[in-house]
Amino acid sequence: MLSCRVLGPTELGAGRVVLDLGGPLPRRLVTALIAAGGRPVGGDALTAAVWGDDPPASPEVSLQAYVSRLRRALGAEHREALQRVGDGYRLTGAETDVAAFEAGVARGRELLDEQRPAEAVRAFDAALRLWRGEAFADLDGAVEVEAARVRLGELRLVAVEERLAARLAVGDAPGAVAELTPAVRAEPYRERRWELLILGLYRSARQAEALSALRRVRALLADDLGVDPGPALQSLERRLLAQDPGLLLPARPGPAPRPVIKAPAVTRPLSAFVGREGELAALEATMPATRLLSLVGPGGAGKTRLAVEYAATRPDGDGPWLARLADVTEPDVLVSTIAAAAGVHQPAEPGPAGLSSALSGRSALLILDNCEHLVAAVADLVVELLARCPQLRILATSREPLGVDGERLLPVAPLPSDDAVALLVDRIGAVRPGWHPDADDETQLARLAEVLDGIPLALELAAARARVLGLGELVSLLGERFPALGRVPRGALAPHATLEAAVAWSVDLLPAADRALLLRLWPFAGGFTVEAAAAVGSDLEALSSLVTRSVVSADTTVTPTRYRLLGIIRAYCQEHDPEPAASRAAQAAWVRALVERTAPELRGERSAHAIRVLNREVPNLRAALAHDLVADPAAALRTAGLLEWFWFRGGHVAEGLRLLTTALAGAPDAPALDRALALATCGTLRFIGGDVDGAAECLWQAKALLAEPDSQDGWRLVSQLRYYESLLWSARGDYDTAAVRARESIAVSVRIGERWAAPAGEMALGGALTGLGELLESRRVLQDAAAHASELRQNWIAAMSELLLARAWLAPADPDPAAALRELGAALGRFREEDDVGNVLSCLHTGAYALTLSGRPELGATLLAAVRHQGARRGLRPEATDPTTSAALNNALDQALDPVTRAAADAGGATLEPAAMIAMLSAGQEQSHARR
Repeated sequence: MLSCRVLGPTELGAGRVVLDLGGPLPRRLVTALIAAGGRPVGGDALTAAVWGDDPPASPEVSLQAYVSRLRRALGAEHREALQRVGDGYRLTGAETDVAAFEAGVARGRELLDEQRPAEAVRAFDAALRLWRGEAFADLDGAVEVEAARVRLGELRLVAVEERLAARLAVGDAPGAVAELTPAVRAEPYRERRWELLILGLYRSARQAEALSALRRVRALLADDLGVDPGPALQSLERRLLAQDPGLLLPARPGPAPRPVIKAPAVTRPLSAFVGREGELAALEATMPATRLLSLVGPGGAGKTRLAVEYAATRPDGDGPWLARLADVTEPDVLVSTIAAAAGVHQPAEPGPAGLSSALSGRSALLILDNCEHLVAAVADLVVELLARCPQLRILATSREPLGVDGERLLPVAPLPSDDAVALLVDRIGAVRPGWHPDADDETQLARLAEVLDGIPLALELAAARARVLGLGELVSLLGERFPALGRVPRGALAPHATLEAAVAWSVDLLPAADRALLLRLWPFAGGFTVEAAAAVGSDLEALSSLVTRSVVSADTTVTPTRYRLLGIIRAYCQEHDPEPAASRAAQAAWVRALVERTAPELRGERSAHAIRVLNREVPNLRAALAHDLVADPAAALRTAGLLEWFWFRGGHVAEGLRLLTTALAGAPDAPALDRALALATCGTLRFIGGDVDGAAECLWQAKALLAEPDSQDGWRLVSQLRYYESLLWSARGDYDTAAVRARESIAVSVRIGERWAAPAGEMALGGALTGLGELLESRRVLQDAAAHASELRQNWIAAMSELLLARAWLAPADPDPAAALRELGAALGRFREEDDVGNVLSCLHTGAYALTLSGRPELGATLLAAVRHQGARRGLRPEATDPTTSAALNNALDQALDPVTRAAADAGGATLEPAAMIAMLSAGQEQSHARR
């Protein structure tokens, strides 16, 4: 096994032997290949890495000479690790000290989280010993590795700090202080080091020195940077002054924010990316100064892969976001698809205006993939987004331009001959271990590339067949399939015709059973799982066979594995499926079964899991509902009604309301229970959208349909409707009626033996009692509701009960901010477990009021500004969910703060990320506890 060391001067080893790499230039070549992590590096990029701005007259010849020398140094056992790809090279199969370091740091953190600090110290020590100097030292000054060098340097600093935190947790405070003093001196602006030093001094019975260190860091940050210490240091200061006995415990200090290795928003495929150096260079040069660029070319030319390769490695403060539009069949869902890609939970207002508002302050790259079937709708939306979002840039892929003013085009043509051959060599090598083309193979490869017009998808399909067919056989079979195509000018329509013929050829070569299965998979939109494919007669073995032949792709980075048909293959299957109606019906039946099985979980302990499952299947939900709205409107009505909690918790309020309205109109004779459920769901969605009158009308209609329920399900829905009515009357300010309806809901649940439904009614009752001013009773009811829901593992109802209880503790007649902060901490933890971003922000919004009432208005104003900023980014308005608290909070801040202080707090809050906001609330809770 080859071992590569680049955390210092570059070393390449084979077993225990360190190889002689020669002088500085071949060392730079090896370093550049190692830095690529097994990906091919083009000739131009290698030339720049090795020689910088002063290349030799014939850099290709010099590179070949260095490569030959390196292969000799690698020896017979490892020479094949250095491979030629196109006009460049790649180094494969090597272990690196970078990967070992990252794994060691991750392991140390895991051990700390598991309360095993002694083992964590050893893990961090082993990871840090791998460093022998600067990362990629032999490429000093090379911009190609600067981002990786900075990232690794930051992770090294964090590892040093986490190791010292582990040493403190072991109980060795004096030893930790001895190391922390020079560590603080080396990096004086890293607050985590000051926090650990101060804590170590305190635990070493050096309280005066700990307080002195606090004063020094506060003065340093104020004088040099003009800022106050962050929430963690402020919390530590308050605990020191209060002589909190918890500081003496040898437990690990609270975890520092982890700035390291954010998972990329766009994940590149595992296969090598071949060619396209010119197009990538054009993207890198053009996109930073361009608002809209469209990659335009024929189907299968590699537009999506090019966009993904560009996006996966670029630095981006917020994004990049990839919106796959191939499965979007209606312009109505274009906005919600892009919103989901950008992490916008639910636009504050519907349509393009709401999406533009949510993205207006965000700086990111948005990729709109496969626009050709929605060109007009995409163009209109792009104009709106670019006009209202000045920091947004858009990269589109399409077979035709969008036709928008200011659009720049980058044509993506089929691959030139050399790159096409290189792609074939790479892909065939992947299915034929140990294969290397000889002279005859090179001739056949060139012929293959010519026949397939250099279209990457066609080349991939052909290469997949090389596992069972010789190259000569492939050329012969393709010659029989394409006898009339001949040579055509590039840019003509022939490449698309070639691709369609290549798809047909590849499908026709499948065994009969595999071909029949493939033709039935097209109704699945947005991908599918093995379980879903079973609905059309598939199993894992059959899917694996299709993946092996490259007609189906498999994404193994998610669990469960997700399979997908490329757009051109899906279109071919739809056109050639002998029974398309049966295939669509089978997909719709699978979706109905999924919803029937998953919907009950939305209210219980697996609600977060259910939301994630259904969010993955949104394109399939849309496809099935579109089918059923035509073929079986009553079935569509029931499915849409069962998805009630998913529509609002998954951020699909507008879409759910549209589908329900259509289904209600199309199924007037559906069973009364299903119509009542759909109307109740419409009422919920209208209520969340702010249409209280419309919500009331839906609830009254549902109630009329269930005047005399004749089933357990009917009575269960009656209980649910009473609960919804209670919330509605509270929103209208009629708390007496709200309390009556809540008690009716509880009574029905108890009478029919559905005690699991009672906590929701109890929660509504507690909220109504708060409105009536019966604070002692409301607090008792809400506390019992939270306990009852927790006992039944209804995490979301328990969290909402705790949030309402916190608000009850803030009632003007008898406020107790410390009690409110305690409940908010519990609710916040539950909502985070549920992935409920909207209610996390609601907790923080209420927390801003609690901090203000506890005598810390500046913190309250800062947190409020942060909530507003984060809400706007996600299309959420936390203030709208609790107008009473919003009005009281703004009034309290106006009285407590002068305009200058308020403006400074607003500016500080706008820069806070969610982790810092939560830490601020936690610090407020700790201080309130200390005061008590």
